[in-house]
Amino acid sequence: MELDLLKEAFDRVAKKQKQSSSKTLDIVNQIEKEIEQAITKIQTTSNHTSVLTELKDKLNELAPMNQLDSNQKDINLALAKYTKLLEKCFQPDISRAYRNVDTDPHVLNEIISTHFYRQGLFDLGDCFTNEAREPNAASLKLPFVEMYQILESMRERDLEPALAWAAKNRGPLTQNGSTLELKLHQLQFVEILKKGNRDEALKYARTHLARFAATHKGSIQKLMACLLWAGRLDQSPYTEFTAQAQWEELAHELARQFCGLLGQSYESPLEVAISAGVQGLPTLLKLSTVMAGKKEEWQNMKQLPVALDLGREFQFHSVFVCPVLREPASEENPPMLLPCGHVLSKQSIVKLSKSSTRPFKCPYCPSEATISQCRQLHF
Repeated sequence: MELDLLKEAFDRVAKKQKQSSSKTLDIVNQIEKEIEQAITKIQTTSNHTSVLTELKDKLNELAPMNQLDSNQKDINLALAKYTKLLEKCFQPDISRAYRNVDTDPHVLNEIISTHFYRQGLFDLGDCFTNEAREPNAASLKLPFVEMYQILESMRERDLEPALAWAAKNRGPLTQNGSTLELKLHQLQFVEILKKGNRDEALKYARTHLARFAATHKGSIQKLMACLLWAGRLDQSPYTEFTAQAQWEELAHELARQFCGLLGQSYESPLEVAISAGVQGLPTLLKLSTVMAGKKEEWQNMKQLPVALDLGREFQFHSVFVCPVLREPASEENPPMLLPCGHVLSKQSIVKLSKSSTRPFKCPYCPSEATISQCRQLHF
């Protein structure tokens, strides 16, 4: 409902602005027309004074400044109402929704620099590192320069830089279960076939695709069948190999694999943090208001007293929270599976048993167990 009101107010401002712009243009055109007519009369008569006097009277009659002032007042009135509505619907002061956390400025500067380089904004990243006086952050630029050079080559239908990178990183890519190198060779093979070079394509397959035959037999068989359609793959049963989406998906996968080998996530951590903060901001603002009314300081709490659901796109790994201690599991306090099937944290089990050999009762069912009977779970 509030968003609908905001949209209506914004539309009114936009409409007033268009009307004002149109009226202003009409006034300028009228003034221009009068001046041109006066110039024509001056060129055909010797009584210049009367022509200029007539022009002055007509301009005074038009009163352009009064009309412009009236248009601007209408815009200002609509804009003032829109601003008040914005302030009513949105909380202008969001400082109450964050917690004071000690942050290393050098780490923060590196995060921002990496975000710019990750997005391919190299000039902006260089400018930031220079102004922030973080010369070490510039070293973060080089890997992303290489990645964008490879992606730019792919946009120009040149796979050689991508193939060279995949070959250089074959070991870690294979270890991660990646099929990127196969897909790159597959795409190169198809590009050769599209030109009608059947013999060259067969030679390329024997050189680069033969080693994938044992593990990807089905894919290689399809590629070999494509040899029968050299020069006319778009008419074959294998048109999926020629789709533009193949290039786009492969470029996306290469960028993801590239960031993975750098130990970086594909999504920018800064962008993810800001997006998550925007989603959680309304809840945090409401919480701060409620806590202020109770004269309590929520920033001193170890955990939020309310649930903050950010959606599945921000769920990166499973987290077990002990139902007894109400604390997330950690390496020192891992989740443990009881014989009855319930799961508690290790510290909870130790507190419940009070002894390594003494049986304890599960807090959720009548079953009993000992610490030795519990098994650690790995998420």
